[in-house]
Amino acid sequence: MSLADDIRHVLAPPHPAGRPFIVGGLIVVMLGLLVGPWLAWLGLIFTLFCLFFFRDPERVPPPRSDLLVAPADGRIVSVAPAVPPVELGLGGTPRWRVSIFLTVLNVHVNRVPGDGVVTRIAYRHGAFVNASMDKASVDNERNAIAMRLPGGQEIAVVQIAGLIARRIVCTLREGDTVHCGDRFGIIRFGSRTDLYLPEGIRPLVTEGQTMIGGETVIADLAAPAG
Repeated sequence: MSLADDIRHVLAPPHPAGRPFIVGGLIVVMLGLLVGPWLAWLGLIFTLFCLFFFRDPERVPPPRSDLLVAPADGRIVSVAPAVPPVELGLGGTPRWRVSIFLTVLNVHVNRVPGDGVVTRIAYRHGAFVNASMDKASVDNERNAIAMRLPGGQEIAVVQIAGLIARRIVCTLREGDTVHCGDRFGIIRFGSRTDLYLPEGIRPLVTEGQTMIGGETVIADLAAPAG
């Protein structure tokens, strides 16, 4: 990535979910001009942070329709077999789960991992433990999404709140037809996103890798079983 690309990435327009925070910061700046410079500086710092945190750069998914991509930016903290959230009704058979941890420095816009149809969305209230911990997938507040791929395979994407995250935004509805790389939501201020692969499909990634949401390939549906 060139320097120009890096600059465009940082200066990308904000996601709509960040606009109330940005407007609020600007209001504080204006009030600070009347009350005192310390308040104006505080408002400016908050506004700049929100512009950075809610940035929403364009992404280019791979051209192949039989690939699954990362649903979020961040670092992979776990690649292991796990049973999908029970509320999605995907059965009790373990399948490969790839867990991505997002810090406040990552882009927090979630993206659809592959073409398909949304079959179920289920929100579950829970705890707010550190999202980098494995138990966050089970204990934390989450929004779980099940999708059916064109070939009939089923996947799940789970938006998980973190230690300081308190708001999960999802714009999908059951029955929606979605495409790889589409934006579908955002988690505010540190979080985790899990991707459950179809049964029999193995991931192409490992713990410690850095993901680019909507671009990094996680699995190849056309790969031979095993």
